[in-house]
Amino acid sequence: MVFSAAQLIRRDGVTSTGLRDVVGHAEAPRGSLQHYFPGGKEQLVGEALAWAGRYAAGRVARFVAAMDPPTPSGLFTAMVRQWTDEADALGYVAGCPVAAATVDCARSAPAVREAAGDAFASWRRPVARALAGMGVPTERAEPLATLMISTLEGAILMARAEGGVGPLETVALELGPLLDGSVVGGG
Repeated sequence: MVFSAAQLIRRDGVTSTGLRDVVGHAEAPRGSLQHYFPGGKEQLVGEALAWAGRYAAGRVARFVAAMDPPTPSGLFTAMVRQWTDEADALGYVAGCPVAAATVDCARSAPAVREAAGDAFASWRRPVARALAGMGVPTERAEPLATLMISTLEGAILMARAEGGVGPLETVALELGPLLDGSVVGGG
């Protein structure tokens, strides 16, 4: 149900994702909601956002492992490619569940806003560690990780709005040299 909630939130937002929708998507018995999520929709959304943060964090290690040699621009390009590949395969029907929840609930649901902040932080930390491992000075690694994630999230929104991967391709092309130039002894 957590995975299903994340998938529906990324497509429809929190407000438009009902508990019955989640149960139907997950093909789960309705009673399981009360059993596993006694805190109701807010708890389910929080767990879906935590899952999304862990998923994004886990992808970072896989992206880095696939690069020879790992570079900051290569990492960012891999992060972008995940979204361009999805857009090519499925269209522009879904974005990031964390961004969707933030846009939908930042003001009206402080617990959801906090869960979204935690999810972004759980993604930012491994990006920063990866950058530091590639030779980016520690004091620059976290700010650059923030720049990478926020740039990617904005490009995802623009790609969905425009119905094309142009914004994603542009940010990968334009941000890459800056990222590689941050490596000590690079650029």
